[in-house]
Amino acid sequence: MTDKYGRIIDYMRVSIIDRCNLRCQYCMPTDIKWIPPQEILSLEEITEICRQASQIGIKKIKVTGGEPLIRKGCVDLIRMLKEIPGIEQVTLTTNGVLLAQYAEQLNNAGLDAINVSLDTLDPEKYLKITQSDALADVLDGISAIEKYDFPLKINSVLQRGVNDSDWQELIGLAKDRRIDVRFIEMMPIGHGKQFNPISNAEILQKLREHYGAVEEVEKVRGNGPATYCHIPAFTGNIGFISAIHGKFCSACNRIRLTSTGQIKPCLCYEDHISLKEAVRSGRTDEIQKLLLSAIDRKPDGHRFDESEMITEKHEMAQIGG
Repeated sequence: MTDKYGRIIDYMRVSIIDRCNLRCQYCMPTDIKWIPPQEILSLEEITEICRQASQIGIKKIKVTGGEPLIRKGCVDLIRMLKEIPGIEQVTLTTNGVLLAQYAEQLNNAGLDAINVSLDTLDPEKYLKITQSDALADVLDGISAIEKYDFPLKINSVLQRGVNDSDWQELIGLAKDRRIDVRFIEMMPIGHGKQFNPISNAEILQKLREHYGAVEEVEKVRGNGPATYCHIPAFTGNIGFISAIHGKFCSACNRIRLTSTGQIKPCLCYEDHISLKEAVRSGRTDEIQKLLLSAIDRKPDGHRFDESEMITEKHEMAQIGG
């Protein structure tokens, strides 16, 4: 499916729950209001929307939350999504807390790749950022998933004055392991607007100052907009998702499905189209029409660099990471 700007839209991020077992304040503040359970799509409804999406050209699905692994039946959903004709890849973004518990099941379900959100390896900082002392569980989960042949990426958001000095320890995860470590610029959505962002250009400059010349990786690694570099003698790569200081809208290939059945053409804006009524009433032909309408409404780009133009008011956890 091609949008009106000529971009091929073949990737859908699917949030299956708004809840999480961590409380990272830029994503899920402690005073967040939960979505009533009856408003959340069932696993069967999510699967049907993805089935219809596959018929208009969606080939890759990312399962997100909240924290998807706390949703009962998450593994079953991944298995169902993998069985949809036309879906070539199903991946998962998780905070890793429950990853050791589910690693074998995820492998058996046919999951294709995993992203783990991890902002620090320092237990005290981890507690401060997440309001949880689950760092050891996350590291156990990463070790458990390495036993299987999953492409594994670590996603890190640096906050000035909190964990901005942790970049070197984080990239150490890629030193002797087949892990890519990626730095994501803070998104100015919800409580994320209150944080002082760090540009990925700053991190790249520090890499160059410390390690000398780094090599640009031209091979595409994954479905998203990350760019990568390689440090000599490292096994994994270092990636950068620079939504604010490295606008990549011209190559955007995605739409988002929230846990309540809303299709969002762009994260920056409140604009959405609801599929809930159509899927719950069994009007499958209408689902495709609504999906096509959402794709047609994709803007040419976000305007995160102009705060007054950001119309999205929800927290990231309510939209889907």
